[in-house]
Amino acid sequence: MATLTVPSAVPPVADDCDQLRKAFQGWGTNEALIISILAHRDAAQRRAIRRAYADTYGEELLRSITDEISGDFERAVILWTLDPAERDAVLANEVARKWHPGSGSRVLVEIACARGPAQLFAVRQAYHERFKRSLEEDVAAHATGDFRKLLVPLISAYRYEGPEVNTKLAHSEAKILHEKIQHKAYGDDEIIRILTTRSKAQLIATFNRYNDEYGHPINKDLKADPKDEFLSTLRAIIRCFCCPDRYFEKVIRLAIAGMGTDENSLTRIITTRAEVDLKLITEAYQKRNSVPLERAVAGDTSGDYERMLLALLGQEQ
Repeated sequence: MATLTVPSAVPPVADDCDQLRKAFQGWGTNEALIISILAHRDAAQRRAIRRAYADTYGEELLRSITDEISGDFERAVILWTLDPAERDAVLANEVARKWHPGSGSRVLVEIACARGPAQLFAVRQAYHERFKRSLEEDVAAHATGDFRKLLVPLISAYRYEGPEVNTKLAHSEAKILHEKIQHKAYGDDEIIRILTTRSKAQLIATFNRYNDEYGHPINKDLKADPKDEFLSTLRAIIRCFCCPDRYFEKVIRLAIAGMGTDENSLTRIITTRAEVDLKLITEAYQKRNSVPLERAVAGDTSGDYERMLLALLGQEQ
C-alpha cells in the first residue's frame, strides 16, 4: 500500500534528464521541477534517470542535487533518489559511525526486521560496494555490549520467508523467552538466538503463544524499565515483525510531537516506506491521532522540504 504516485504516461528518461538539468542551471534552482519529477518516479525509473543523467552530462545526478539544494530538502531528495538497498546502506553507515544505542539500534532494527531476507541481503551487498567494508564489521566495531551481541546477528540473518510454523517450537520458545525475561536476562543467548534466527511467521506464532500462555503481550514484560535502550530495541524488533505500520506510526508521531521536529526520523520513514506501506502507516496515524498525517507534516515542516514530503505522501500542495 504505497503512497507514491506515478503519472500514467511517464515521459522518456531523456526528457526527465533534460528537465532536471534545466532545474539545476541558471540563476536559481527550480525546486518545484525537481520535486515534480523525482517524487513521482518509482525506484526503477529513478535508477534509469541516474544512469542516463551520468551518461549524458558526465556527472552523477546526486552530485548535481547536492550542489544546488541544501538542508532537510536536500537530504529528503538524496535519500529518495537512491536505490532502496543503497539508501538503507547509507542510513546504516550513518548510525554505525555515529553510534548511539537508541537511535542507532532503531535504524538497524528497521533495516533488519522490516525488510525481507533478499532485501536485507541486497543492503549488505550495497554496503560492500559503497563503503568497501561489511555492514557487520562496522556495527561490531562501533556497537558495544549486549547491543553488539544482538545487532550483528540480526543484520547478518537470512531468514526463511515461508508461512510454515512449528507450533511445538512456538510453545517451547515462548516458555524460554518468558523464563529469561522473568529473570531479567534480557541479553541472554537464547533470547538473541530466537529473535535473530526464526522466520517472521515462526516469531509471530511464538509471540501469540506467549500472549495466550501468560495473559499479556511479550512487549508488556519488556517495559520493566521504560528508559532502558536495550529493552526498547527488543520491543522495536517485535513490533517491526508483528505490526510494522504501528511501529512506523509511532516513530513519525514522536518525530513530530514536542517542541522540535526530528527531521531525520521523519525523512527516513517517509522515504523508505513511500513505495512500500506508507498508506497503511498514514491510516494508523489517522486512527491513533485523529489528524491526517499530511496535515501533521505540513504543520511541522515548511518550504521545499514540506512539499517534497507531501508529494511522497501522495498529497500535493
